[in-house]
Amino acid sequence: MARTTSPFLPTQGRYQPCHLSTNQKPQSALSLITTKAKHLNSRYEHFLERKFPNFFILYSTFMRGLRMLLIEGKEVHRIRRKMRSQGIQFHQLPYREMEKLRQFRRDIIKAAPVMIISIPPFANYLVFVLMYLFPRQLLIRHFWTPKQQEEFLEIYHNKRKELYEDVLDSILKSVCYVTEQTLQDQIRHLVNQVQQGIHPKVENIQEFKAAFSGPPLSMTSLDIQQMKALSRIMFLTPHLPAFFLQRRLRSHIFEIHHLDGALLQYGVKELTDEEVKRACYMRGLNSTHLSIEDCRKWLDCWLLLSEKLKESEVSLLLHSMVLLSVNYLQSLEKPM
Repeated sequence: MARTTSPFLPTQGRYQPCHLSTNQKPQSALSLITTKAKHLNSRYEHFLERKFPNFFILYSTFMRGLRMLLIEGKEVHRIRRKMRSQGIQFHQLPYREMEKLRQFRRDIIKAAPVMIISIPPFANYLVFVLMYLFPRQLLIRHFWTPKQQEEFLEIYHNKRKELYEDVLDSILKSVCYVTEQTLQDQIRHLVNQVQQGIHPKVENIQEFKAAFSGPPLSMTSLDIQQMKALSRIMFLTPHLPAFFLQRRLRSHIFEIHHLDGALLQYGVKELTDEEVKRACYMRGLNSTHLSIEDCRKWLDCWLLLSEKLKESEVSLLLHSMVLLSVNYLQSLEKPM
């Protein structure tokens, strides 16, 4: 009778055990390619750092900015998905989420041309050239070095500051059409003080808010020159027809008003130093050279004014980007 051989029985004096492998599955082809690409990229970066240090700074700034932009894009996608699933509007979001949506929208509009250019293979080298030649005009804050960020914010504010006198003059020209004589006198007196270098108090500005809820100083009553000046102060293009200028101004100042309401609930003290400086700069104050304490103090004053204004009076909030900012630094040097 034939003998049956078992793997667990000795055959020819030796055992033939079953081999049970404990090794993990071999890496997939995609994983190997990814690992190899990361290794090559790391060697490439070390080469640039050694041989071309100036170009490496540009390259590393671009790559870091791109990663930051992608991270923010994922966060914005999460926020929008939350808005859809919970049926909430922009003005119902918490402060940080509201601010992230607002800033990301502005960033992506400016960054879109550069991102489109960089899509084709090796086109990122053209982007590096553009970054080097026109960093302020073409790039957003993610792609600026810390030194560039400080320098460019100063340039932008100087351009905004050039319009301050035009805005103050436009208020004085319009005030004669205010029907109530007391309001006329209050506005004229305060604007004259601002032109003389005096920083106004919030309570004094609040006294004539009614004049900005109707003609000639309400959002719907501003003339084309006033809207162009205010648009440039808000870093919006002035090269649009009057209807679109008015619509964009209303949209952006309402956004700030909603942000103010969310920030009042959240609390200025909860913001980081960088967030405080960014919030002040967006509202008209050049915060780049101010201490964080002075920035927090100014932001508290702004919120005190914003809290008292109705939506029909937001034109005063828009003009306060000039009224509350133009002499603030001088008031710190020479207190009233």
